[in-house]
Amino acid sequence: MIQITPDIAIDESELKESFIRASGPGGQNVNKVATAVQLRFDAAASPSLPGDVRRRLARLAGRRMTKDGVLVIEARRFRSQERNRNDALDRLVKLIARAVEKPKIRPKTKPGPAAVLRRLEAKKHRSRTKERRQKISVSEQ
Repeated sequence: MIQITPDIAIDESELKESFIRASGPGGQNVNKVATAVQLRFDAAASPSLPGDVRRRLARLAGRRMTKDGVLVIEARRFRSQERNRNDALDRLVKLIARAVEKPKIRPKTKPGPAAVLRRLEAKKHRSRTKERRQKISVSEQ
């Protein structure tokens, strides 16, 4: 079990790892050894996640989440497979932990009377400035 919060834990059987060849550091090693990790977590079908956390996770994951609700994390930062596995798992845990946090609800506010007055005065001032830039037409009498 992978513990995310005291209430939420993910069973390791819900995660699927596949190893792919990675570009980047490693010299000739990258041509021979599949060190990059592709971690898949089916968030849509996971019994471990509550519905509100699942929705926030989908929003946070963005394009890393497939249409079927599978979260795909690729880790290819390191030269060794084990370090990439740990990196992918850490990133998954941090992403789910961020999704667990409920966003603060911002109360709707209105500008105060003084702020409204300042805005209107600024608009009048700007209007007068632009008005003075116009050419004065001389009308014949």
